[in-house]
Amino acid sequence: MELNYKSTRSSQTVTASQAILKGLSEDGGLFVPEYIPKLDVPMEALAQMSYQETAYEVMKLFLTDFTEEELKSCIAGAYDDKFDTKEIAPIHQADDAWFLELFHGATIAFKDMALSILPHLMITAAKKNHVDHEIVILTATSGDTGKAAMAGFADVRGTKIIVFYPKDGVSPVQEKQMVTQKGENTFVVGIHGNFDDAQTGVKKMFNDKALAQQLDDAGYQFSSANSINIGRLVPQIVYYVYAYARLVKAGEIKEGEKINIVVPTGNFGNILAAYYAKNMGLPVAKLICASNENKVLFDFFATGTYNRNRDFIVTSSPSMDILISSNLERLIYKISGEDSDKTRRLMEALSGQGSYEITEEMQAQLADFYGNFATEAETAAAIRSIYEKDGYVIDPHTAVAASVYHKYRSETGDHTKTVIASTASPYKFAGSVMPAIDEKYKGMPDFELIDALRQISGVAEPKAVTELRTAPVRHTTVCDADQMEQTVINWLMGQQLKNK
Repeated sequence: MELNYKSTRSSQTVTASQAILKGLSEDGGLFVPEYIPKLDVPMEALAQMSYQETAYEVMKLFLTDFTEEELKSCIAGAYDDKFDTKEIAPIHQADDAWFLELFHGATIAFKDMALSILPHLMITAAKKNHVDHEIVILTATSGDTGKAAMAGFADVRGTKIIVFYPKDGVSPVQEKQMVTQKGENTFVVGIHGNFDDAQTGVKKMFNDKALAQQLDDAGYQFSSANSINIGRLVPQIVYYVYAYARLVKAGEIKEGEKINIVVPTGNFGNILAAYYAKNMGLPVAKLICASNENKVLFDFFATGTYNRNRDFIVTSSPSMDILISSNLERLIYKISGEDSDKTRRLMEALSGQGSYEITEEMQAQLADFYGNFATEAETAAAIRSIYEKDGYVIDPHTAVAASVYHKYRSETGDHTKTVIASTASPYKFAGSVMPAIDEKYKGMPDFELIDALRQISGVAEPKAVTELRTAPVRHTTVCDADQMEQTVINWLMGQQLKNK
């Protein structure tokens, strides 16, 4: 049965491949499946499957206009030796929980899990829809998406990728990963501002009809690699199903036994994927939403009011330094009874006044979720505590999740077995991780910290970090937020001249 996608803000309906190509609906809404399909493979069978086989069984239910051959080819091209472990997403037991390690890909962050496959899905979708324009991937990043997207799209024929990031709002390793990115079709721009400024600028360009016409005349069309693209969200569902199946196989849980899932989140995409997995029939009890000091999501779950009118705080977990959680719109649409008019009005209020309030009826439908946040001190304490107790080193984003998990258990007394999404390698944030473990590391140069981390963790330095030691800087463009559109036009037109 074909599963189509509709916009959260209108009745527009498209196929899966069209939704992946467009990224964002013309009305500014996000694409959501017409219904959430149910897992149709017994857990007993899933428990014996590889990551790639699990990916096919989950993704075939959402991407119904892809043939079996097309989808399996995309999966094989994505989940290969780019990952430094055959398991793709191994699970590590520590701190009375299971840490689902989502950082074994090319850029050592969880974004690799979806962005390794998105280029394959997009190129396949372009062929299916007879697209003859060059696809321009336009994306904003709070640190990880940009590099993972560029690593996926670098030198992919028929595509270009432009990434905007907050110049002073990412870790040194994150920035170096981006500005050293190879690929003639890649362009990285630092902006004077924060992630929300970058994301707002990108959305504005997507909704600019005059710009779309100008690009169309030049043979280009925009698409997105941000988590607003359904081609990002669907692959993220896979690893929650895989984690559950691995725990069943290991005898850690019984088939049908419910687990809790903790996700450190800023843009709400990763935890939304867990919510979709639950709606597919995965036995999940509580979805624990962990925020850092930019606790806009915690306040939303606590009060029913989403309010971005607050100070933006730069933290040690920069990928979560976000005040506008774009993917929350998909949840709002669901709990509104799939009312596109109501969703549009709420999103317009967010864009205009910077806040909106949901009804009590909508708030009652958030019972699946628990929200809390961790301060910077609590984040550092979690890193230190887990290292001292278990010898296991986690990054600051994962530490936010671990800290919130302890708060949840303390508040509720719920000891349901729990999976924590571990979203980045500690090597990516050695500058925060090592001083959290011991203050003697404070102020040491980045690569000295990385050497020290290797010694205390016993975990080999990832290839992505080793390459950074000598990689030359290739991208130096910086602009103000209001110059983003002109910067895009200048680069694309320059590329056209170069190719003539």
